[in-house]
Amino acid sequence: MGRRAVSLENADLRVTVLEEGGHIAEVFDKRALVNPLWVPHWPSVEPSAFSLARYPEFGTGSDAKLLAGIMGHNLCLDLFGGPSPAEAAAGMTAHGEGSLSKYQITEMPTGLSMSLHMPLAQLQFARTLQLHGHDVLVCETVENLTAADRPIAWTQHVTLAPPFLDPATTQFRASMKNSIVSETDPGESLYLAAGQSFEWPLAPRSDGGAADLRTMNPKAPASAYTAHVADAAHEDAFFLAFSPAHELAFGYVWKRADFPWMGIWEENCSRHWSPWDSCTITRGMEFGASPFPESRVEMIERGKLLGERTFRWLPALGKLRVEYWIVMQNTLEVPEILQRPQL
Repeated sequence: MGRRAVSLENADLRVTVLEEGGHIAEVFDKRALVNPLWVPHWPSVEPSAFSLARYPEFGTGSDAKLLAGIMGHNLCLDLFGGPSPAEAAAGMTAHGEGSLSKYQITEMPTGLSMSLHMPLAQLQFARTLQLHGHDVLVCETVENLTAADRPIAWTQHVTLAPPFLDPATTQFRASMKNSIVSETDPGESLYLAAGQSFEWPLAPRSDGGAADLRTMNPKAPASAYTAHVADAAHEDAFFLAFSPAHELAFGYVWKRADFPWMGIWEENCSRHWSPWDSCTITRGMEFGASPFPESRVEMIERGKLLGERTFRWLPALGKLRVEYWIVMQNTLEVPEILQRPQL
């Protein structure tokens, strides 16, 4: 992929993270010989090498620099969505600095340590990754460097793609409950009823009937974004995606109290403009503190949705810590990690 990266591996997995942007670009299963995560079809650009003049194919929006280098699982902090005009003029980009900045990456005896200072947001971020057989334990810490309590967005933007993802056959399971279709279409071919609420997994279609979100819409072009509240009856939340062709289930497990929301972004060849070129197939399973990718003002003014807060508070000079698991297994049953003691 032509990017500066660091990998760690054991007998079961190889995990690769990018130095610039910090994306978890690869979780390669050595038995199934597949990486479920999205590697875009366009050439990948280091954020430090990007300019609008040199790479006009990515457009002129606040997401241009991110699109040029996006891959796999990217961090959205402390924005989930685009900046306001004033923030953009001050240098802020879509999804915040964590998706573009250069990380300090250190190899540890048991994994990798990543750290990042965000000068615009005045945040300090740290992440560690540790391999445990077919699973990966990820721990993250965000520190507020200002003397003000702050409302923040914090989303794990996990995106799946072929060859693991097949719109016709890949199956999904998730511990979600109350749900809503976004009022706006992230692509150009929305097949769901915009703004309508529903209960997971049956989403209302715009042409009548219901779409079962445990599968993708296999008919291209199609696009959609839905937001889901994790089931409050369980302390842990999860999603799994199962590829029959690879006999592999891939997913994440996290604490509901940390990330009560999951957004599902579907793109099935609906975006005709560059760099998408009507040939991108992805499904984002984006768990975090906010339901929709939107501006900071919209996030705060929304306040609550479906009875759940739409951001997290980060205390003045305070820290927040989360941990979650990346899981690999061979069935769509409740993830094995939920059935054994946490490390």
